[in-house]
Amino acid sequence: MKRAASYALGCKVNQYESEAIAELFQEKGYEIVGIDQPADVYVINTCTVTNFGDKKSRQLIRKVKRQNETAVVAVVGCYAQTAPKEIMSVEGVNLVIGTKDRGQIVELVEAYNPQGGVENHVTDIMKERIFEPLSIQKLANRTRAYLKIQDGCSQYCSYCIIPYARGPIRSRDPQDVLVEVRQLAKNGFQEVVLAGIHVASYGKDRKDTSLLEVLRLVHQVEGIKRIRFSSIEPNVVTEEFAKAMAELWKVCHHFHLSLQSGCDRTLKEMNRRYDTRKYREAVMLLRKYLPDAAITTDIIVGFPGETAVDFQESYAFAKEMAFAKIHVFPYSPKKGTPAAERKDQIQNHVKTERSHSLLALSEAMSKAFLEKYMGKTVEVLYEKSVEEGIYEGHTSNYMKVLTNSPEDLSNRLVFTKITDITEEYALGEAIL
Repeated sequence: MKRAASYALGCKVNQYESEAIAELFQEKGYEIVGIDQPADVYVINTCTVTNFGDKKSRQLIRKVKRQNETAVVAVVGCYAQTAPKEIMSVEGVNLVIGTKDRGQIVELVEAYNPQGGVENHVTDIMKERIFEPLSIQKLANRTRAYLKIQDGCSQYCSYCIIPYARGPIRSRDPQDVLVEVRQLAKNGFQEVVLAGIHVASYGKDRKDTSLLEVLRLVHQVEGIKRIRFSSIEPNVVTEEFAKAMAELWKVCHHFHLSLQSGCDRTLKEMNRRYDTRKYREAVMLLRKYLPDAAITTDIIVGFPGETAVDFQESYAFAKEMAFAKIHVFPYSPKKGTPAAERKDQIQNHVKTERSHSLLALSEAMSKAFLEKYMGKTVEVLYEKSVEEGIYEGHTSNYMKVLTNSPEDLSNRLVFTKITDITEEYALGEAIL
């Protein structure tokens, strides 16, 4: 039996696609192995959000080729899409496929002839208008399942290469989404996460659906107890949307609401399509209908031209929003984006200083968020045992909870009383 390894760098969408690719190989009789094991085929799903992501991709390509010099190495994903010639020059590469035609990867690998050198199958993603039907049927040993419903982005933020790597918005047919969700429920999953490159754009390329409509459809699937979705932007949060989130009881009370900066001048230069006033309104609407909602976000520090005053404005706004957590990213120039061409780049030591400041704020806010639940009883979906008799799970609003239990709590929804908190998680007593 031939062996294949499929590995993702970067985002949850990449991880979903890599699992779908592994399943394609498995269906054709391949044994699926880990990326560190000898294999006949290695599929590396690359990330290109930062130059560091590109570097990690190149390092991994060289590593797997050393594990088996005769293996076929197929490089897919965003880095392969935006820089196929650069990928082709990396020693060890056999096939370059990009962000399209992954569904034919087994056939492309099996038809590969080493005598022909490196094959480039990358096509113009900007002309693509159809959602590629990669799906997963056999996820195992997990509680939470990711489900890709959308691809592409048309936002063109000045720091981001992804629209060029993923092409325009393509939304998955809502009936196809339902088929996969039903299969996941049949396989025992209680929680699904609807993911996409820009999931808030779901349905904008179609006339028959929207993010809210697909949430309503998934909500009707028996066996699914929780629904999450990946990052959204404040423009999505209308009164109708916030009210619907409260009415759809399976939708988790955790919203990753993308910010990037709390300074209006910086937001404009980033080409973000909202300002702090709009963001504040979105937060207020979510908290109006879901008072226990955890709102998390991403913030970039050290964007070109960001002054000390701009950063303080961003910091003050973040503090006002009382986030449950901030994911902090020092700005990293990405070749091919307008922001990377700017002459007013911020020095690394300034980015580091600002990152530390914002991370300290995030830690304080996370602790304050957890402290609100001391002594309260919450419902936790336990996912795994981290040690014998100790189980880890999450509440609807994504608070991480640890508990001791003589019973196996894996993939069980259990009411739990919070007895203590640390900086990262809550400790609780499961009510069995």
